[in-house]
Amino acid sequence: MVEEQVILVNEKDEQIGLMPKLEAHEKGVLHRAFSVFVFNEQNELMLQQRALHKYHSPGLWTNTCCSHQRDGESSIEAGERRLQEEMGFTVPLKETISFIYKAPFDNGLTEHEYDHVLLGTYNDAPAICEDEVADWKWMPLDVVKDDIALRPELYTEWFKIIFEKFYKSLVS
Repeated sequence: MVEEQVILVNEKDEQIGLMPKLEAHEKGVLHRAFSVFVFNEQNELMLQQRALHKYHSPGLWTNTCCSHQRDGESSIEAGERRLQEEMGFTVPLKETISFIYKAPFDNGLTEHEYDHVLLGTYNDAPAICEDEVADWKWMPLDVVKDDIALRPELYTEWFKIIFEKFYKSLVS
């Protein structure tokens, strides 16, 4: 199996190359990514718990899904593809904010991403892929905010960073 490539970008989100995903995380180089946030009609966010065998952040809670665009793939196309792969459904997504963040992990890997935040709406239960996702739940945004403050160790680093920025944009 060929290792997935990530799109290397500059600080203007212009593509400057490709690199194997693990190598990009080992070197901490800036690459393009996306984060999907799916809400239901009650404005609750669908969270996923990462599978326990993931090479970083296993078992932690995070946004509905996230990953990396493939070469030639738009953020929307990538988000819809990954939503189907991880959560077993797809919905129309819209792009909102994007920003750069850097988060080092205890295992020596670093996420350094130009992240595109995508929003969608869905009201049913997902059909999770157990290779990717251990569990899922709906949570109101204020409960997520309070739980991150109370128990930050239960959430992925990127979700905490994104949620802080994302929450402010939702309540403003």
